[in-house]
Amino acid sequence: MSKSINELVNDAHTNAVSKGWWDEDRSFGEIIALIHSEASEALEDYRAGKQPTEVWYEVKAPSGKVLNLSTPLEWAPEPQKPCGIPSELADIVIRVFDACGRYGIDLEQAVKEKMAYNATRPQRHGGKVL
Repeated sequence: MSKSINELVNDAHTNAVSKGWWDEDRSFGEIIALIHSEASEALEDYRAGKQPTEVWYEVKAPSGKVLNLSTPLEWAPEPQKPCGIPSELADIVIRVFDACGRYGIDLEQAVKEKMAYNATRPQRHGGKVL
């Protein structure tokens, strides 16, 4: 069964609180900067030649060396960190969910409302190159 956007917002914020990320309140500017930093990490992966769908996993070897693997290991003793552009985009969404949880934003309603409005906009509205 899939979760609603607002259920995911609650899950992300609850996890962040449980991990101590809200022990001290953050400014709205800091929250936006953290969202932006995840987008920058995705851009850096792209600039390094990674493809938008490319995923790899970081795992610590018994020697302490970090290995980058194309598929997760079933026998790894620790959780393996997913890396790549998809992971960074997921981090953006998770940070947005956390922010919405912090401020009590009904993200599901905001997305529906914005998508309905965007559907009424003219082709390539705004006329900007980028």
